[in-house]
Amino acid sequence: MLFLGSQFVIWSVTGAYMVFFDIDYVHGDTLVHNHQTKVAVQQVNYPMSSLRAQYTGLEKLSLGMHLDKPVYRFVQDDVHYLVDANTGVLLSPLGKDEAVRVAKSEYTGSGDVESVEYIDDNPPFELSRRVHNALPAWRVNFDNLGSPALYISARSGEVLAKRHQWWRLFDWMFRFHVMDYEDSEIDNQLLFWVTLFSILAALAGMVLVYFRVFKKNEEEHALTQDLQQKNQLQRGDV
Repeated sequence: MLFLGSQFVIWSVTGAYMVFFDIDYVHGDTLVHNHQTKVAVQQVNYPMSSLRAQYTGLEKLSLGMHLDKPVYRFVQDDVHYLVDANTGVLLSPLGKDEAVRVAKSEYTGSGDVESVEYIDDNPPFELSRRVHNALPAWRVNFDNLGSPALYISARSGEVLAKRHQWWRLFDWMFRFHVMDYEDSEIDNQLLFWVTLFSILAALAGMVLVYFRVFKKNEEEHALTQDLQQKNQLQRGDV
């Protein structure tokens, strides 16, 4: 019960933290602009037929914007590509300066860029679940409250993730809450068994409450009545 009780405290603290913060804020949605930029069709001068002829077997082809220019994004052999839709020039992989430009255009804060990191292997835990062959990527850190960071794909030029200290703390809270300290998966054996024992402990506690409170009160009431009857008999004898 000491072990289960400590886990009850952890569940309470972590659960309170997770419901206290707005989930959209935790996800970092407020860190980036919700761009609704329309593609300038008159700037699309490189036809898709030429693109398909140049990159055979491409998949997930889309037309969008990259900073101020229309671009094609697609996947070929599990590799993401970014091509200028006006000239057909390959833009990926992005360099450091280009990645910083993307991050600044997406970032809603007023802070300056503090540092830039290139990631091509062993992504940090806050990005690993979002990779899906999207590496390499640039991590652009800003010097605002909460140490916000934007991860920019060097291949597609898109924002892979937006993180800050409150998200990182939220992630640890979630790990402790679901009792999976590596993958943050809910369906793990430790959580199952602790939950099962907790239910059994709660049922056992209800039984103990009955015997310690209600049954004890009944016994004390019966004992009081016996004493009263004995006192009445003694007074009658006198």
